[in-house]
Amino acid sequence: MARHAVLMLLVVVMSWNWGGAAAQVFRPPWNGTFPMGPGGGGAGSVGGGGAAAAASVPAMFVFGDSLTDNGNNNDMTSLAKANYLPYGIDFAGGPTGRFSNGYTMVDEIAELLGLPLLPSHNDATGDAALHGVNYASAAAGILDNTGQNFVGRSPFNQQIKNFEATLQQISGKLGGGAGKLAPSLARSIFYVGMGSNDYLNNYLMPNYNTRNEYNGDQYSTLLVQQFVIAGVGSMACIPNMRARNPANMCSPDVDDLIIPFNSKVKSMVNTLNVNLPRAKFIFVDTYAMISERLYNLGARRFVIAGVGSMACIPNMRARNPANMCSPDVDDLIIPFNSKVKSMVNTLNVNLPRAKFIFVDTYAMISEVLRNPWSYGFSVVDRGCCGIGRNRGMITCLPFQRPCLNRNTYIFWDAFHPTERVNILLGKAAYSGGADLVHPMNIQQLAAWQP
Repeated sequence: MARHAVLMLLVVVMSWNWGGAAAQVFRPPWNGTFPMGPGGGGAGSVGGGGAAAAASVPAMFVFGDSLTDNGNNNDMTSLAKANYLPYGIDFAGGPTGRFSNGYTMVDEIAELLGLPLLPSHNDATGDAALHGVNYASAAAGILDNTGQNFVGRSPFNQQIKNFEATLQQISGKLGGGAGKLAPSLARSIFYVGMGSNDYLNNYLMPNYNTRNEYNGDQYSTLLVQQFVIAGVGSMACIPNMRARNPANMCSPDVDDLIIPFNSKVKSMVNTLNVNLPRAKFIFVDTYAMISERLYNLGARRFVIAGVGSMACIPNMRARNPANMCSPDVDDLIIPFNSKVKSMVNTLNVNLPRAKFIFVDTYAMISEVLRNPWSYGFSVVDRGCCGIGRNRGMITCLPFQRPCLNRNTYIFWDAFHPTERVNILLGKAAYSGGADLVHPMNIQQLAAWQP
């Protein structure tokens, strides 16, 4: 989640004494419950079948921002990179592009599912993509123009296109086309965690006009798509068309009729946005958009992560003259999360053959901030690595020496949590109670049968 207008010096990192060997990160014991105070939390394990459920998940595909990026920005002309020390100081092999001293949240989830750490889209060649791919990109958002201050990044739309390229790659390798992939996709986990940058690197940025166009409620609605005009999906290969074809083949002439229609609908949406500037119309081209395409290919298990609390991240404290949190920022995020959770409920009703779950990262990180000592943290108001007040004005730069006692810090840099926090979040998403993961956790999702 590369935040604000951060100048990142993209230089080659030379040898440097980091104060000894990489710290051994303490991984706290876990009983399947995320403590939420008296009477809170709740065991989320699925009896004794958790391991078997995890083993049934063949792959995980991740769409997100710098909270989950594992190197997709490394080869871009971008100011949002983390492929240099001290990033990755506690990660086996060193810096990879993760905005952490070690694991990200999805690394922990992959491990709990029994999967190898996922390759970035850039590295997903050959057999590497068979257990899933991470498409997350630092500075990226739900909206295409989010994060443009950082130049290169892959917005959500581009990440979807990258996933489609992966499908073609795997189909070509295995043979048999999309139909052969459907059973595996149906058991795979699809993780989507975006939205933070749409606030920090769009709505709250002075060089964006977004805040003048929308109030907080309108903007949160925009992000979850207030006015959606859907195009017609591809019908060339639906079973009915194959059944009509003597050779059991698709009927591309049907799609030749649909494509011009979708083009005209998209043009109409553009006209409406010009004529009705206080409204926002979004054309959902079901020919290409992820929900329709994934569902048609057999995807059934979706994890949608909310936006975590940002009021007390080091960057917000550093920008406050009194070194205090900025609750007005969270006042924007809370309605967004509420609408995303509502969207998940609607999707579960409308698509009963799929299951969508909402991961309340806001509640998770808020719990850690309220009770840091319960989790072994003693430093809550600054980053382990960074520049300026609270080590929160600029993210870690090359040659910078991070703190030595990283296990005691909640925040790694101005915007991102340490590996220890990421591990807690990953475990909570995997086996936490219904107050944190709704309507079921990832372990239960892995075992779910439509």
